[in-house]
Amino acid sequence: MKLRHECKHEINLSDMLAIRQRLSAVMKRDENGADGRYFVRSLYFDDFTNKALRDKIDGINMREKFRIRFYNNDTSFIRLEKKIKRSGFCGKESAMLTKSEAQSLIEGEYDWLINSDRPLLWELYSKMRTGLKPKTIVDYTREAFVYPYGNVRVTVDGDIRTGMYCTAIFDENCPTVSAGNSPIILEVKWDEFLPLVIRDLVQMEGRRTSSFSKYAACRIYG
Repeated sequence: MKLRHECKHEINLSDMLAIRQRLSAVMKRDENGADGRYFVRSLYFDDFTNKALRDKIDGINMREKFRIRFYNNDTSFIRLEKKIKRSGFCGKESAMLTKSEAQSLIEGEYDWLINSDRPLLWELYSKMRTGLKPKTIVDYTREAFVYPYGNVRVTVDGDIRTGMYCTAIFDENCPTVSAGNSPIILEVKWDEFLPLVIRDLVQMEGRRTSSFSKYAACRIYG
């Protein structure tokens, strides 16, 4: 697994409009979305001690989170992901899930994982046996831009919503509410180097690097 650089900035609507115009002049919009925009729904896991949440709040340098994720309500493409943070670097492991497999995990049925040929599912099995379970839904809208040199990806995430105690990600009637006064999040990821032109584009006066976590924000109600 390759670790990448990552930095985040909390911005407002005015910032977003300005930076969208800048990025569009230099970067390509993500082809996976409609004009680079798409809806993201994730179901995050945590244990009975809320370790993933506490590690984030406490600023632990080495931490991980498991989640199930799909896009634009398309349940034909669902992934189990393990997000890893290591002293400012980030990485991700993933494995495909069918809708029925994801639903079984939501319902707490995980014995089948041990017979999987996907190593990440074996790891999830061991974690679920020791208390890891689905915790909350995190929804947001993403606008993404890509740049080939440095393998740069810039995303703008807004309208962050929480499912509170609901974990039924496939239920259209599952209620979600705004995650408090969550800002818009500008996130920049790159490999070995960040081209100067991109560095200049994402600079916003008065906006410092942030450690904002959508998952932590969506645990505002419990």
